[in-house]
Amino acid sequence: MDDKVVLIVGGSGGIGSACGKKFAEQGAKVVLAARDRQKAENVAKEINSDGGEAFVIGVDVTDLSSVSKMAREVNEDLGAIDVLVNAFGTAVIQPLLDIKPEDAKSMLDVNVYGTFLVTQTVVRYMATKKKGRVIMFPGSLGKYPMKNTSVYAASKFAVTGFTKALVEENKRSGVQFSLMHFGGIDTPMWENDTVDMRVQKDKMLTPEEVAESVYYAANQPGNSVLNEVTIQPESHQMV
Repeated sequence: MDDKVVLIVGGSGGIGSACGKKFAEQGAKVVLAARDRQKAENVAKEINSDGGEAFVIGVDVTDLSSVSKMAREVNEDLGAIDVLVNAFGTAVIQPLLDIKPEDAKSMLDVNVYGTFLVTQTVVRYMATKKKGRVIMFPGSLGKYPMKNTSVYAASKFAVTGFTKALVEENKRSGVQFSLMHFGGIDTPMWENDTVDMRVQKDKMLTPEEVAESVYYAANQPGNSVLNEVTIQPESHQMV
């Protein structure tokens, strides 16, 4: 990973932060893109103080001009993006009849439209160079729906379908895609007001465990691709 450029969208905490630290440890130039720039700056300072190389850029994944500016600046300042990690997302986990339409729309805008915008924009650059890896996080709910996850699972199934279609579309482009179906991960998401699910966070996967798998997917040798992986915590996390 020496000197490779890794763009982590959603790099201000949780999975994105852990991935940033892991890639930086292995010599990559890490770009942490996030709406909350201050949180991303804190992560970057930690990486840089440990001898890594991290940069920060603000982005709104639902705004085309913001996403375009992010991709352009990374390519101009650091070079071609070798790895895109789409680590952003939000959640609405509630019974269907309790979900506020505005909350559903906001989540779908980020999880689906945002994933489309970021991926399309960065893959344009990757296809020109005929190389690049894209890591997606539909999670286990992008494969196995659960009670009270109707709209959230819909957004994650959309990411799964989107990515599988892109695999077929890019077989000759040099751009490779990996789907990461992780079970419950101990992140701040579970404290959101729109998540009505009681969980045992101490039994969940840690962001660091997730980062190890993401690094493995991004660091496959030669032309090999880790297309899809499912990893679940050993113990049940629901209360």
